[in-house]
Amino acid sequence: MEAPKITIVGSINMDLMTSVPRIPEQGETLLANSFIVKPGGKGANQAVAAARLGADVTMIGKVGSDSFGIELREQLEKEGIDIQHVEVEHATSTGIANIILYENDNRIMVVPGANEYVTPKYVEQNKSQLLHSDLVLMQLEIPIETIVWCANFCFENNIPIIINPAPALDLPEEIWRKCKYITPNEEEAIKLFGTNIDDYEDSLITTLGSRGARYKDNIVPSFPTNVVDTTGVGDTFNGALATYIASGLDINDAILKANIAASLAIEKAGAQEGMPTWEQVEGRCTE
Repeated sequence: MEAPKITIVGSINMDLMTSVPRIPEQGETLLANSFIVKPGGKGANQAVAAARLGADVTMIGKVGSDSFGIELREQLEKEGIDIQHVEVEHATSTGIANIILYENDNRIMVVPGANEYVTPKYVEQNKSQLLHSDLVLMQLEIPIETIVWCANFCFENNIPIIINPAPALDLPEEIWRKCKYITPNEEEAIKLFGTNIDDYEDSLITTLGSRGARYKDNIVPSFPTNVVDTTGVGDTFNGALATYIASGLDINDAILKANIAASLAIEKAGAQEGMPTWEQVEGRCTE
């Protein structure tokens, strides 16, 4: 079977990860346990997750002209991702995420940098790539007007789109209606849709952490796992979900496989470090 063609329009960051024994008080200096630098950004993470599972992935985004930007483009290319639409923006730095790791969870502060230059005009210049996609996946770490333009363009051209609404920012109601699927976590779903959440039951896939994910009235269970680092687990779920949906899998089966992929990713440190291959997901299916 031909690999599904997935285009990711989104963020590319370098993750600066600090593990701490506790969260410091205001004004306090605290000795940390460790510090590591890893490729990240929700867009890039989801691109890697999809590529590892065998999708034909193209990334549309931007990096700065600094060393982080060079490294991140090289890393995407190593993963087999088409980076011809990942341009260098000389006016600013590459985006970064400061990540505090504490008690198997994280707190994240993002500096957008070059991601802010992923404008509607820039994406429109690459619209031929969108037209050759089986599915387009987006997040909300790039300008909202770009999300709106992409959603309208894809809807007009019958290209299915998935929006992962992270961070949870408001979009016009008509944009949500144009999504094939929307993938918030529980908190994001409540914040964005509140009492109107039932109006989106056909498109909402809500991730529930260790409990799995909900679609309509069905909760698709997660898998037992040894939690090491939750960074990038949601991105793994989204990249995997996009891949399995674009491959023609039934939606509940696609969610199940995405849950399995997430359960594997959570067992290693770093957003992209533990993202599984197709073979690894199939292996856990039989455990």
